[in-house]
Amino acid sequence: MRLKDKVALITGAGQGIGRTTALTFAREGAKVAVADINMAAASAVAAEIAQADGEAMPIFLDVSRAESVELAVQMVAEHFGRIDVLVNNAGITRDARMQKLSEEQFDTVIDVNLKGVWLCAKAVTPLMIASGGGVIINAASIVGLHGNFGQTNYVAAKAGVIGMTKTWARELGPNNIRVNAIAPGFTETEMLATVPEKVLDSVRERTPLRRLAQPEDIANAYLFLASDEAGFITGVTLSVDGGLLF
Repeated sequence: MRLKDKVALITGAGQGIGRTTALTFAREGAKVAVADINMAAASAVAAEIAQADGEAMPIFLDVSRAESVELAVQMVAEHFGRIDVLVNNAGITRDARMQKLSEEQFDTVIDVNLKGVWLCAKAVTPLMIASGGGVIINAASIVGLHGNFGQTNYVAAKAGVIGMTKTWARELGPNNIRVNAIAPGFTETEMLATVPEKVLDSVRERTPLRRLAQPEDIANAYLFLASDEAGFITGVTLSVDGGLLF
C-alpha cells in the first residue's frame, strides 16, 4: 500500500500504459481520477477499480485545452479534496518523415504531448502547494533522448517534456513538489498497432533483454517515483527501455 490515502490524477488512463497505471495505483491504496478524452474507456477503468474495492472517478479530459484541464482538476479536487500525484501520461503519435509532415500533424502532437503536460502541471501545482507538496511524473520517451526516424513532432514534444521536467524540479522543489519523467522504450500497447512487425523484431534484437516493454513495466516505474521510496529523487528522467541500443 505504497500510495495509501493518496489522490492520483492520471491522464490518458483509459487504455494502454495509463490504464495499467491506474489499476496499479489503486491496488497500492491510491484514490484515482481516471482521466481520458474517451469517457467510455475512463468509466470502464474506474468500474474495474471499484470492482476490486478501490476508489476511482472517471473524468473527461482533453489535455490540449486549458478550459478542459482546469475544469477536470477542479472536479477532482472537489471530489477527493486534494491531488497528491499527477501522472502526465496522455500522448498521441502522427508519424511522417520531416518533409511530408503536415503542420496539422505537427501542431496536434505538440498540443497533446507537450502543451498538455504543461497545462496539467500548471493546474495542479496550486493544490499541491496548498496541501504541503506532491509529485508530478511526466511521460517522456527514449526517442526524446535519441531521436527517431519519422517522428519529428513526437521527438520534439518528448525532448521538451524532459526539459520542462528539469526546470519544474528546480522551481517547485522548495514547495516540496518532486518532478520526474519516465522515458519508456517500445511498449506493447495500442500505440504500436501500426508499426510493422519487422520493425518491432529489429527493436527486440537491439534490446539486451530481447523483448518489448509491457505496460506493467512502465506502471511500476510510475509507482516507484510516486511513492515515498523516491522521496529524494527529483529532476530525473528514468529510462525504462530494457537497455535498447540505438
